[in-house]
Amino acid sequence: MKKKLCLIYTINKFMDIIYNPFAVPFLAENPDVEIFNIMDDSLLTDTLAAGKLTNDVAARILHYVGAAERRNADAVMITCTSVNESASLARKISKIPVFNIDEPVAKMAVNAGKRIGVLATLPTSPLATIRLLEQEAAFAGKTIETVPMVAQGAFDILVEGDRKKHDEMVAESLKQLAKKVDVITFAQISMSLVPHEDPGIPIFKIGKSGFDEAKRLLFSAQ
Repeated sequence: MKKKLCLIYTINKFMDIIYNPFAVPFLAENPDVEIFNIMDDSLLTDTLAAGKLTNDVAARILHYVGAAERRNADAVMITCTSVNESASLARKISKIPVFNIDEPVAKMAVNAGKRIGVLATLPTSPLATIRLLEQEAAFAGKTIETVPMVAQGAFDILVEGDRKKHDEMVAESLKQLAKKVDVITFAQISMSLVPHEDPGIPIFKIGKSGFDEAKRLLFSAQ
């Protein structure tokens, strides 16, 4: 019997940004896994309006995690950085593994450097990523410094369909941020496919590492 992985999305373009580039190759490499999807783009809209994860948005995500459980999911991956705190809340009540797609990247970035650049295209993403980085640093007994940078407007441009302009804006911000830090983490999966020059420092991108973690959780009980 195949293992079931539920993905929770907060953007309506999830097929282009997340599912096709990351989930499709993952499924091709892991035929013993099946994926089902839950999408509610109001989760991100409401989070952006509030400037942070709200109790109402968190409650709705917990509801979706519960729905995934009732559909016999073996694990749940939340795919949005801005709401990543909801994963730790869900773990307190869920009977199955729940995590956010950016959690593995936070661990890797903390292990790789002390002055960590956080690159984003949404204003809520750095706050969520920095919280996660500081949490991971505390677990590791390590002191870090975070340097956030937002490519303002790039996400809206991507949603409007101009990926080329979005990619140019992110690549330019990456070039500037690399001058100030010793490691960079991308704060959103929507940025992970951006082509760019080698900035000369380690870069950690959300995407494949999340699916690798999903595989580990799906089969760790065997």
